[in-house]
Amino acid sequence: CYLKGHQYQIVDGRIVIVDEYTGRLLPDRNWEHGLHQAVEAKERVEVTADRETMARMSFQRFFRSYPFLCGMTGTAADATGEMQTVYSRPVIRVPTHRPMIRGQMPTRVFRRAEAKWNAIAAAVEEEHAKGRPVLVGTRSIEASEHLSEKLSARGLAHRVLNANFDKEEAELIADAGRGGINASIVVATNMAGRGTDIKPDEAAVRSGGLHVVLTEMHGAKRIDRQFIGRSGRQGDPGSAQIFLALDDELVRLHVRSVAAVMRRAGTGEELFGAARAAATKLFRFAQRESEARARRGRAGVMKQDHWIDKHLPGM
Repeated sequence: CYLKGHQYQIVDGRIVIVDEYTGRLLPDRNWEHGLHQAVEAKERVEVTADRETMARMSFQRFFRSYPFLCGMTGTAADATGEMQTVYSRPVIRVPTHRPMIRGQMPTRVFRRAEAKWNAIAAAVEEEHAKGRPVLVGTRSIEASEHLSEKLSARGLAHRVLNANFDKEEAELIADAGRGGINASIVVATNMAGRGTDIKPDEAAVRSGGLHVVLTEMHGAKRIDRQFIGRSGRQGDPGSAQIFLALDDELVRLHVRSVAAVMRRAGTGEELFGAARAAATKLFRFAQRESEARARRGRAGVMKQDHWIDKHLPGM
């Protein structure tokens, strides 16, 4: 379920927040200022008492409390400026151990989400017929289950990995690189997008490696790169492709009026040529707007930290 940029799931009669970055449930977290209770009332579950925060610490303040700070990630380059400003840490690029040979297929853009989902199902079927394992990334549990229905209608055997099936994660990931006549198809939320090493077997490598399909752009480019990075690891072959629709949440939240104009232009569900190039730029703009909004929020937290350091020393 969605709440304007937030995801949640009803589990055992409770509203549980879903982390967009990891796709995992956060059972011990609640929204503040009555928002959580409003969602409970909307979903007709038991309304819990509002929690009062007695003390808090920002992530920035927490990490800067360490005398030494370092880390490693494949997407740190996108946040170089912020790492230097907030933590006074340089970002150094380290070459990959083996040459990266993953292919990036052209982005496909559609006017409406339903046409996009049909095209994704057809593309998965096409790659599966080649004997390649396919990993499909979705932003929400609802989207993963919707695509699952599309694949089932085509008779494609597949597995779903989202917060509803987290206990099966290890088994599913171990089997996600299987190629050949019974090549695996996995539909996953961002649970499979971070720290997940999917190893293609020999049959998969011969067929072209793991193929990753991203069904929607996220609010931060780093998340897209993390999911695409499941393919073509350690010099293995692989490929990736992004599918977009002009009524995706990213566009609706940031450039809604422009998207409405583009939906009315031309004919056909899929955009080609100049229209596709313009739509792709539109999505990149929306993503940059989302990233800028998140940066402004983090800057506000930093400003508050500095105020606390100045006026409330010792806290």
